[in-house]
Amino acid sequence: MGALNRLGIDPAAIGRTSKSAEQSQTRDAFGFKWAKRDTYESPAVTANMRRWLIERYCSGEPERLAHWLDGDRKIILDAGCGSGYSGLLLFSDHIARHDYLGVDISSAVEVAGVRFAEAGYHADFLQADLLDMPVPVGSVDVIFSEGVLHHTDSTERAVKSLATKLKPGGRFLFYVYVKKAVIREFTDDYVRNELSSMTDEQAWKALEPLTLLGRELGRLNVEVNVPEDIPFLGIKAGKLDIQRFFYWNMCKAFYREDFSIDEMNHINFDWYRPLNCHRHTEEEIRLWCGEAGLSIEHMDISESGITVVALKI
Repeated sequence: MGALNRLGIDPAAIGRTSKSAEQSQTRDAFGFKWAKRDTYESPAVTANMRRWLIERYCSGEPERLAHWLDGDRKIILDAGCGSGYSGLLLFSDHIARHDYLGVDISSAVEVAGVRFAEAGYHADFLQADLLDMPVPVGSVDVIFSEGVLHHTDSTERAVKSLATKLKPGGRFLFYVYVKKAVIREFTDDYVRNELSSMTDEQAWKALEPLTLLGRELGRLNVEVNVPEDIPFLGIKAGKLDIQRFFYWNMCKAFYREDFSIDEMNHINFDWYRPLNCHRHTEEEIRLWCGEAGLSIEHMDISESGITVVALKI
């Protein structure tokens, strides 16, 4: 029957306007990024992302996801699906038994439709703003939002708005950025502002030297030891590879030896290009979930972000 039919949604009646200039720019940046399929579909990138998803959402146990999707045919809402990349990786073993609806503000939904068809899965897609989409209240069994809510005009409103779409007992799986060290936060916003006047293609090219620097730092294979915490800079004590120390505390310059330069640049572009890129604390996320009627079942906090699995009360 399909998710759109079950939810009574007419795609032709959906508006596609964004609420702010920042959201419009963010929409266009992701439409550009997800269209560059050769920068994120290699076996190396795919294997790494699937492992990362299972570790964060399921504590490394894919059986948990199977348990959550057990029983009657469910509606899975991928809120901010992009090209369907994360949704396919996480749900591919289960999509055929359920109704999947991918919603994204950008034109990436067109890429998602092609990718799902290539994989042999039926799914519905809708281009709409997450804060203004026509999904009925209390109609969805699972909401998945991987690295998206912080790219809306308000992460808090996105959490609370999407929570209303869940049935009682439904699960909300989402990931948002966490606040970083002081210098890293400053650098991130500075670079983002420097790129703001460029086209997407110009911004992609402008980030390539930074990506090359990340590769050179990674290839040094040198470890640095921070003897004690430096609280006023947000730097923690411990031993780190010099690239990771730079990455977490100074400037995001992604590196993996098994990734190509374009694949690493894709990740840097994903971070620096969108003007809507909010970072949050654990306390904020717990507060907003509580106010949204969500009971946190699992929370994974890392240096990169906060992953949540919550039940709708």
